[in-house]
Amino acid sequence: MITINKAQKQNLFSRTNAKTSSTVSLWTGGVAFTFLFALLAYGLAKVPGFNHIGPLACSIIMAVIYRQIWGYPEKIRSGIEFSSKKLLRYAIVLYGLKLNIDVVIHHGLGLLLRDVGTAVFAIVLTVFLAKWMKADSGLSLLLGIGTGICGAAAIASVSPIVKAKEEDTAIGAGVIALVGTLFAIGYTILRPYIHLTNIQYGIWSGVGLHEIAHVALAAAPAGRDALAIGLLAKLGRVLLLVPLSFILMYWMKRTGKIEKDTKIEFPWFLIGFIIMSIFGSYVVGKYFIIPKTIMNDISTLTTFLLTMAMVGLGLNVSMKALRTKALKPLIAMFITSILLSFLTFWTM
Repeated sequence: MITINKAQKQNLFSRTNAKTSSTVSLWTGGVAFTFLFALLAYGLAKVPGFNHIGPLACSIIMAVIYRQIWGYPEKIRSGIEFSSKKLLRYAIVLYGLKLNIDVVIHHGLGLLLRDVGTAVFAIVLTVFLAKWMKADSGLSLLLGIGTGICGAAAIASVSPIVKAKEEDTAIGAGVIALVGTLFAIGYTILRPYIHLTNIQYGIWSGVGLHEIAHVALAAAPAGRDALAIGLLAKLGRVLLLVPLSFILMYWMKRTGKIEKDTKIEFPWFLIGFIIMSIFGSYVVGKYFIIPKTIMNDISTLTTFLLTMAMVGLGLNVSMKALRTKALKPLIAMFITSILLSFLTFWTM
């Protein structure tokens, strides 16, 4: 029988504590790493030129460049993965506060039908073009969903459901942010030369553009009413994220994309998203008053958490994959975005 004396126990205890302390320190270092990069991304997003693409795209660009020069910081991987996975889901839950379900249902049913058409058109066409071009199917699906629903947030939400690689999620989020910004600027340039009222232009922006930030960028120059109706149209597409997620869960099992005995992790963060949407729509302002400044702070926090998550995702991107794997899906998505803009303009 082996006995351990008091000194040995103390030594074992000390080594265990030291190992735990080291693990916590490395985890903290990883989270701090993404926090620092997010701060830098916010600063970069204020520089002329970069101010049009926003902090999310800036953080991905910075992280990708860091990875190519210095490699992935393996020692602090646990903290970085916490940001890219957990913080991402927390941000999506908070993102639900931006969706006013009551306004969408009572004042935007017509817009909601347009939104459904947009989502179906964008996803189906992107996947079809990708298949025709023999492009990467997984990345193309993410880009189609991002184009049809709500950009990077949609890509991040469905990635765990469709078992997407983190690299694909990062590439998809970066591409959708950059291309969406180009289209938003293009809408702004075209506005004086097209025969649409401010309200029609706002609807066109909300139905045709990729993210809420892109809609705000394009619609704001047309005035407050155009911006309001544009955001309303966009929020209808955000609402479609929930049913789409459950459709994808069914589709993954039905088509055998995963083994029958494999369980898909239920997207509990989407339940949180729904709860926060209901809370923001029917409780805040009626039974529970939250000052506008605090709501603005929550919105800023949501974007900052998403920016931290994008850092973690961007570190998984290799330039080789970006040059080879993303080119054809990017072309498919770009063609879809052009046709979507023409189609939605034609139906105004």
